[in-house]
Amino acid sequence: MIETIISSKTKTVIIGPERPFTIIGERINPTGRKALAREMAADNYDRVVSDALAQVAAGAHMLDVNAGIPLADEPAIMAKAIKLVQSTVDVPISIDSSVVAALESGLEAYEGKALVNSVTGEDERLEAVLPLIKKYDAAVIAITNDETGISQDPDVRFAVAQKIIRRAQDYGISPADVVIDPLVMPVGAVNTAGRQVFQLLRRIQTELGANTTCGASNVSFGLPARMPLNATFIAMAIANGLTSAIVNPLHAEIKQTILAADVMMGHDENCMAWIKANRKEPEGVAGKPRERRRRRRERS
Repeated sequence: MIETIISSKTKTVIIGPERPFTIIGERINPTGRKALAREMAADNYDRVVSDALAQVAAGAHMLDVNAGIPLADEPAIMAKAIKLVQSTVDVPISIDSSVVAALESGLEAYEGKALVNSVTGEDERLEAVLPLIKKYDAAVIAITNDETGISQDPDVRFAVAQKIIRRAQDYGISPADVVIDPLVMPVGAVNTAGRQVFQLLRRIQTELGANTTCGASNVSFGLPARMPLNATFIAMAIANGLTSAIVNPLHAEIKQTILAADVMMGHDENCMAWIKANRKEPEGVAGKPRERRRRRRERS
């Protein structure tokens, strides 16, 4: 199976079907976060720093960084955000933008091998983004829509994935550096959205051998009690071949679900990650009982 290697200055993350699931933290994104958008536009990156630290502390293996703010200088903001995040945490970054100039600005600022979010199957977009991926030796998320839009037919979306991989190879980009996004639609609007993704994930893994990612929370958009839906979707998607996702690692239910899925998929050797995350401290480990034992040892 193909492994996708992403790196920062000091840390490497490997996305693969025989590896623990890769969590890409979604929080550094001003879309829908008005306070963050205002701050970044005003050259205030305090929240970016705190979001980076919090997500890594919560278990994110990578961070998605988006600088899409209307009427702002997105390329300049992206470059500054990338440099700041890399100076704050050591995990690799997914450079997220629909603006090609912002992607290139982020790639120029980045130290390591980045993941670019994203390219679609539209010919114009492929011709604009794929040369950057080759130039900067990056990997790219390939979203399975094209000029015709987002198809409800999984076979059509699979064909778009095939097209992007073939076109990437034309530019000298390895299939290992193309991470497929099968496109998660809101299940409240499209009743078969979950089944469509699961079918696509199985085909992408078995027929293309490619790695996959998605914006997992899209599945529950517009519905109440979203967290159980998101967690269930992630677990089922992992069982069907999903190897990474852009999620909020600060949601404990999501993190626990991913850890549990790694156990069930055999990707957590001896269940050590699960044990570490869920082991209860024995009585007396913390606080005064431990201090009393230490003092008794010192007196003896």
